Amino acid sequence: MPALSPDLRKALFNLPQKEKDQLLARLVAQDSVLTEQLAYRLLEGPDALEDRRAQLRTQIDDPVRGYHQTPNDLLVIVRQLQARIGYHAKITEDAFGEVELTLRLLNRVFEHQPQLVARLHGPTQPLLQHLAKRTHEALRQTEKLHADYHLELAEAIGELLRRLWQSGAAPLARELGVPKEFSC
Repeated sequence: MPALSPDLRKALFNLPQKEKDQLLARLVAQDSVLTEQLAYRLLEGPDALEDRRAQLRTQIDDPVRGYHQTPNDLLVIVRQLQARIGYHAKITEDAFGEVELTLRLLNRVFEHQPQLVARLHGPTQPLLQHLAKRTHEALRQTEKLHADYHLELAEAIGELLRRLWQSGAAPLARELGVPKEFSC
């Protein structure tokens, strides 16, 4: 983003307050992410964070349970859900929620789609690769969180690692260096 010249900056600050307010509103309206971030921060507040997480939990649980004709169908859904989780984190700056929801998504895939994750072969490789990489990434994100959060996430991480290492993704997890156990 180009910086304003000192002269233009000075001229902007000298505008009447009403004109500055109108300019600000027009500029904010042009950026949908900024608009949603401001709406969350200014209108909803931190009390809405748990509601947003609960809504995402529901969105995660429903499509993962259903029947998927191919592993790629499931992979598309998992990627879409992961994008929603990432967007949630971008809007709310909820690092813990991002990790918690990602762990929930990955655990639900292993729980509800055992036939699609049981064997590593041509059709399942992209899905299993994605699951192994996301697990690795979630563990790295967990390390960045405060140690108190590690205790809250330990059970979900342990469950995910157990399922990952019992699935067809085990060789891929080994390549990535995913540990077999999580230590707080």
